[in-house]
Amino acid sequence: MENFEISAIDISMTDQNALKRAVAAKALEYVRPGMKLGLGSGSTAEIFVELLAAHAGGKTLTCVPTSENTAALARKLGLSLAELDDAAPLDLTIDGADEADRDLNLIKGGGGMLLREKIVAAASRKMVVIADSSKLVAKLGKYPLPVEVVAFGHKSSAARLKAVLAAAGYPQVPMSLRQRDGAVFKTDSGNVIYDIAFGAIQDAPKLASAISAVPGVVEHGLFIGIATTLLIAGADKITVIEPGK
Repeated sequence: MENFEISAIDISMTDQNALKRAVAAKALEYVRPGMKLGLGSGSTAEIFVELLAAHAGGKTLTCVPTSENTAALARKLGLSLAELDDAAPLDLTIDGADEADRDLNLIKGGGGMLLREKIVAAASRKMVVIADSSKLVAKLGKYPLPVEVVAFGHKSSAARLKAVLAAAGYPQVPMSLRQRDGAVFKTDSGNVIYDIAFGAIQDAPKLASAISAVPGVVEHGLFIGIATTLLIAGADKITVIEPGK
């Protein structure tokens, strides 16, 4: 089947919103009629959902949202939604990132949706990540890593997490419980998030395994070996990064 047709977009500019729109439009080239499609969360992913609805009409796609906000937007725009268990495996997930490196490792979860984002991405045959050039880094970690923790006993879980991080070579790393509007932030699944400011992560896969082993940790924002294509919008072009290229 042919891709959805899109018009050319001039990205000879540095406005971040324009870059987000340009890379979201580029992602439409990966979508084909009849696909089962995972819809990401966050500002760039929401722009993609808007463009998708405008060009596809939602009649030939089955979409699985990664958050309640994305679900509400997609429903408002007339896209056809399904539960993941009814649609999996998905053909493709398109989502944004808070940081990405050229090995296609990601940090996600700035919006607090990392658990569902990772579940949907892991249930997809491919994951296309869309971001502007500010998100592409040589080494992950400047953006604080979100770690989703069960609300029950979360302070005890955080203490265990600190000990594990110290043993992994990150002693006294700043860690903060996420707040929003003066209250502890809760995810769509009712969990809390601790943001960890590593500065630089030396071995992302090793760190991911160490964090996952801590009792009470539900998920972390390191996406390792999940993304298959990275689309990066710069001032004059969109760079496509794939394994081995």
